[in-house]
Amino acid sequence: QVQLVESGGGLVQPGGSLNLSCAASGFTFKSYSMSWYRQAQGKPRDWVAGISSGGDNTNSAGSVKGRFTIFRDDAKNMLYLQMNSLKFEDTAVYYCKAERFASWGQGTQVTVSS
Repeated sequence: QVQLVESGGGLVQPGGSLNLSCAASGFTFKSYSMSWYRQAQGKPRDWVAGISSGGDNTNSAGSVKGRFTIFRDDAKNMLYLQMNSLKFEDTAVYYCKAERFASWGQGTQVTVSS
């Protein structure tokens, strides 16, 4: 059973940083591409960033490129999202996902506010 548990969200001022974590279990983590998504209140869930199995290839949405970095630790079955230079519009619930599975975690709330 695929389980994904996100953590690390919180309240941060504009320009600040947060590092999100995702603990994965129930599947062979190292074999699958992983992604971060986010959903702002009243809006659809959007893809934020992705990383290939093995971590050699990453990509991110234009709105976060140069500010957010996705990385993984296959030895720990962990996915991370380092978020820098946060903006008001980054406020959302953030989710991790293994791209071959339909399961979602509970998400972690990120609020950017002064």
